[in-house]
Amino acid sequence: MSAFPTELAELLAQPEGARLAFVRRAFRTDELAETLAALANAQGGVALVGVGARGKKLEGLADPEAARLAALDAALACTPPLVLPLPTPAEHAGITLLLVNVPAGLPHVYSVHGKYLRREGATNQPLPPDALRKLLIERGETSWERLAPDGAALDDLDHAKLAAYVRRVGPAAEGDPLGFLLRRGAIVRRARSQGPSAASAEPDPAARLSVLGAQSGFGAADQFVPTNAGLLLFGRDVERFFPQCELTLVRYRGREMSDEFLREDIRDTLPEAVRRAEIWLSEHMRRGSRMVGLERQDWAQFPQGAVREALVNAVAHRDYTVRGEGIRIALFGDRMECYSPGRLPGHMTVQNIVEERFSRNETLVQVLADFGLIERLGYGIDRMLRQMADAGLPPPEFRETAAGFLVLLRGQGADDRADAGVDTREWRRMGLNDRQIAALVHLAEHRRISNSDMQDMAPDVSAETLRRDLADLVERGMLLKIGEKRGAYYILK
Repeated sequence: MSAFPTELAELLAQPEGARLAFVRRAFRTDELAETLAALANAQGGVALVGVGARGKKLEGLADPEAARLAALDAALACTPPLVLPLPTPAEHAGITLLLVNVPAGLPHVYSVHGKYLRREGATNQPLPPDALRKLLIERGETSWERLAPDGAALDDLDHAKLAAYVRRVGPAAEGDPLGFLLRRGAIVRRARSQGPSAASAEPDPAARLSVLGAQSGFGAADQFVPTNAGLLLFGRDVERFFPQCELTLVRYRGREMSDEFLREDIRDTLPEAVRRAEIWLSEHMRRGSRMVGLERQDWAQFPQGAVREALVNAVAHRDYTVRGEGIRIALFGDRMECYSPGRLPGHMTVQNIVEERFSRNETLVQVLADFGLIERLGYGIDRMLRQMADAGLPPPEFRETAAGFLVLLRGQGADDRADAGVDTREWRRMGLNDRQIAALVHLAEHRRISNSDMQDMAPDVSAETLRRDLADLVERGMLLKIGEKRGAYYILK
């Protein structure tokens, strides 16, 4: 399956169509908002800013940064606000244009001043009533992540984490942190009837965010409150608002659950939870080295990238309205199971999960993408399949349960000879005996072996026979002898 092209030269070589819109340099905010909403209500695509009608003239942009901020304002003008990747300036023949990417599979139906449009061919067309009703049923209009929980105030967001995020995003956020958080869906305007909560009285949230350089054009900071997504991403005390936001990691020794296990429970903001969980999983999956012929190869129980994709997808796409259980990841001797609460969203099924795109939590996905933890365009499943295939492992298995979704990765079995760190087939073809193969297995794990080690491993075999076994490996160029007489030992050459 090929992704829609985003390289500038490829885009300019195409005519306008259902997934490509050309936008003139002097665009109006509402004009661009309608195009973005029309793309979002269809299959997604790219709006290329700075191109004249029908792509016949490259006008270019005099101020790309101003155009980027105006594009973000256009996304904010949609209802509900569109959460998009940061628009990207790009040059062609010395002319700067702006790529505004609208991902496929967004979870809402978007309008601009009450108008519902859909991209059809090279134009934005009104959605007929029947098509609009169908789209509303398919996607829904309720977004839990954009709701503000009772009693939440800006001061419930962690200043240090916000500052780190703003620095990472760069100029698009640094000049107006409050405005950028609003565009991202991490905060919303306070309802008119809702006065400042007790939690915001001390310290002053406006003063706190002013440290970030907040020169917001939206008024005083106390006009805003954090959303559920904002608290999950940047909250001071995530567990206070979301006791269900827990990530449980377990390592069992064998292939089945048992009373002997290691466990870690993580309760933190989502970016920190992902980082901590990835480190724990990396430390607790099985690793080793194997000899393939005369070469040593390091191996891991699972490809690190596939483990990360399963972890991040579970965090980004779980249903956070499900209370009473969190994400669970279990490492077994032969597999990893990653369970997240909530069944597949929208039109997604186990059968179409590779081809289709649908994001239950667009704000969470986009901010995790800003942190570099997830690919915004949603090709994580494709990468997981490729990484497992490259490692010579079976493809991931996807299962829907009664109340959740399970990803299963199969690694190297606990009873496989490869688990000892060695692929012995080549050695047997070379004519090595079992004692010599056992010596090489020992070396793969311990790096060195002596005559006394050989005697411990084969006590019923004479010392002279064991000496000849090792000498034969030296003659074959596989081992190197270090030292003489009783202090001698052997290492891989």
